[in-house]
Amino acid sequence: MTKDLAGFTTFGLGGPAANLRIAETRDTLIEFSREHPLSLSARPDADVLFIGGGSNLLISDAGFDGDVCVVATEGVTMTETSETETRVTAEAGENWDEFVAFTLGCGLSGLEALSGIPGSVGATPIQNVGAYGTEVAELITSVEVFDRLAGQVRHLSAVELEFGYRTSALKRAQQRTGAAQFLVLSVTFDLQRSPDSLPVRYAQLASALDVEIGESVPASLVRTSVISLRRSKGMVLDIDDHDTWSAGSFFTNPIVADPDELPAEAPRYPVTDPLTGATVEGRTKTSAAWLIEHAGFAKGFSVGQGRASLSTKHTLALTNRGQAATDDVLELARAVVDGVNERFGIVLEPEPTFIACSL
Repeated sequence: MTKDLAGFTTFGLGGPAANLRIAETRDTLIEFSREHPLSLSARPDADVLFIGGGSNLLISDAGFDGDVCVVATEGVTMTETSETETRVTAEAGENWDEFVAFTLGCGLSGLEALSGIPGSVGATPIQNVGAYGTEVAELITSVEVFDRLAGQVRHLSAVELEFGYRTSALKRAQQRTGAAQFLVLSVTFDLQRSPDSLPVRYAQLASALDVEIGESVPASLVRTSVISLRRSKGMVLDIDDHDTWSAGSFFTNPIVADPDELPAEAPRYPVTDPLTGATVEGRTKTSAAWLIEHAGFAKGFSVGQGRASLSTKHTLALTNRGQAATDDVLELARAVVDGVNERFGIVLEPEPTFIACSL
């Protein structure tokens, strides 16, 4: 069936797809994947498109020429692996925030700082989704995927996933081939059976909770505080609030080898290994939002007719003000990238996946 893809994205953008299938079962998802094996000799734009929650996609106004599959699989299973730990497996199409709430409701902690993030479970290992001091890499034990190149189901361990800051082996494979080689079927997490949160690591969250960094508090309280913080930045999807018509943080926080390259007042954060938590020497992370603001881009900055603008609540989000086209967002993104590069000599890297369009 022909259908505009805008309704499947949090940006509310995207042109038509000639052939679209909703995969509500794993069998349907695998069947679709077998019907569309990956050929490295084919043009990337002739490949298929898989959509989960659509929270990390910017799709062309012209739409997508290939077949589209919306991943809508559901289901959660739990296994007690020790006196204090439970292994939880969620199907790829599960709504992420509803899954987080479910685990907390079951007395499991670990995911509380990742509350309020739009999208699906299946997208989280690809980007190594993180927020407020926690990344999914710390909690994922394995991911079940369909390898479209090999034509088979595979189980990838956390080590094989090679997590990094907002990246993974899954994402790097897609960047190499220009197409989705690995389709996530399910994700498995090891969570603690405890009413208390992981130690609070993020200064803004610690301040909101009125605790010291490193303290634990009830996990439910962390969830409430995180959602409140995210809502204040327009990062909780709300159909009535155009500040939330976005892909969340549009740019990743830059990592530099020489912190002396940064302005003296620029924020500096250590870079840590997502699996071990060890500090990575010789690498320093800074704030993309700080760079954007100090390059002269204020909240609400827009280009053209103002159809797309920086959020009025947070400069790191590029938003659709209700009548935008994808080209409007791209024009805005280019202005920000060029401005930051001219001011600081740093090229911001976009976080969303671009479909049939580019900067």
